[in-house]
Amino acid sequence: MTILFYILFFAVFGRMIGFAFRATWSLFKVLMFIVFLPLILVGFVFGGLLYIAFPILIVVGIVSLISNA
Repeated sequence: MTILFYILFFAVFGRMIGFAFRATWSLFKVLMFIVFLPLILVGFVFGGLLYIAFPILIVVGIVSLISNA
């Protein structure tokens, strides 16, 4: 009976840990694309690195257009 308990315990909490990792990864992606990417691009522009910021902006724009279609 104890072995069955441990097997089911790890099955349930293993799924919960997997869900927690997926949720954390999704939250990280949202923060990176909505918050940090625009801040980084603005920092590049203010720092005089427009030649780096502009191609990044173009690539991200094209990817977002393709992925939403």
